[in-house]
Amino acid sequence: MSTRCGEQGERAEKRSLADSTRPRARDLSEEVAAVAAAKRRLLLGVHRHRLRPEDLEDCYSQATLELIAHVKAGGSFACRSHIANALELRFLSRARDRRRAFSGRSPILAALEQAETLGATAGEGVEIADNRAAVDEQVIVRDELRRVGRIVPLLTVDQRLVLGSQVAGDTCAQFCARHGWSREKYRKVAQRARARLRALLADEADVPRSSPASDQNAGPTYEHVTPHT
Repeated sequence: MSTRCGEQGERAEKRSLADSTRPRARDLSEEVAAVAAAKRRLLLGVHRHRLRPEDLEDCYSQATLELIAHVKAGGSFACRSHIANALELRFLSRARDRRRAFSGRSPILAALEQAETLGATAGEGVEIADNRAAVDEQVIVRDELRRVGRIVPLLTVDQRLVLGSQVAGDTCAQFCARHGWSREKYRKVAQRARARLRALLADEADVPRSSPASDQNAGPTYEHVTPHT
């Protein structure tokens, strides 16, 4: 009876001794937190070129939480240097992931990275310009096309033929093979057509066109003036 009690007491003593020599998960988590707090300023300063400060802070916090979760799941570290090295590796891994996400791997983060706030800190609004709309440019281009459409009939048949082929993307060789022209004739006709078109556009820009409404509402001429008017 005394021998059995002695064996049980010896086993309990060995178990308590082993528990005292093995660090507990809670103590190791606190050690990870202490190392993270000590290395924070150094790691953020060394890697400040990789991301914005707020993004670096987010990556560093994520790496620290991952190490703490690793410890609580049963993981262990040999010493503080081991914890510091593991923390830096995790931090760099999270920073690289964030950079890849911003570069387009994550469509949502890439869109947020290129987005602009609708209001400034001072409360002033931000003017938003939709580059895809370009309404003013479209109006100008359409007006130019209308002017060209009115002027093109004033060109010769050959000039209209050459300009039409150039707009369609045909080369000089293709046009000459199709119509039996020489390269010299093609060059001269195209040069004269462009010069004539520029001159007609300049003349139309200098002479304002009257609207149909103004022609209909024209005042009385001297032929219709009577002594009683």
